[in-house]
Amino acid sequence: MELDIAVDFEDYFPSMMERLGAEGFIRELCNGFRLLMDGERGLITFESLKRNSLLLGLSDMRDDEIVCMLSEGDLDGDGALNQVEFCILMFRLSPGLMVGSKQWVEEYDVV
Repeated sequence: MELDIAVDFEDYFPSMMERLGAEGFIRELCNGFRLLMDGERGLITFESLKRNSLLLGLSDMRDDEIVCMLSEGDLDGDGALNQVEFCILMFRLSPGLMVGSKQWVEEYDVV
């Protein structure tokens, strides 16, 4: 399911990575995951994302748009995002991180 949605997006992740370092940046991604997750399941679910969409400034999102967002990062097909899937999705959605990822892996000795 593809949606034709134009979204203005300013990629702050590269500057966050430089300011916080790799470890600090990953810690912030994990904090973002915890903010959006369903506390009982430990996953970002349709319901938890819909409930927390106001925090993202996306209160007018349709249900099919939320499903599409979840599907984009759902690697194991369970309909929800675990912490690893969320972090991978955030990296994939950041053009600046994708371009700089090889440099940061070498610079921060992340393997």
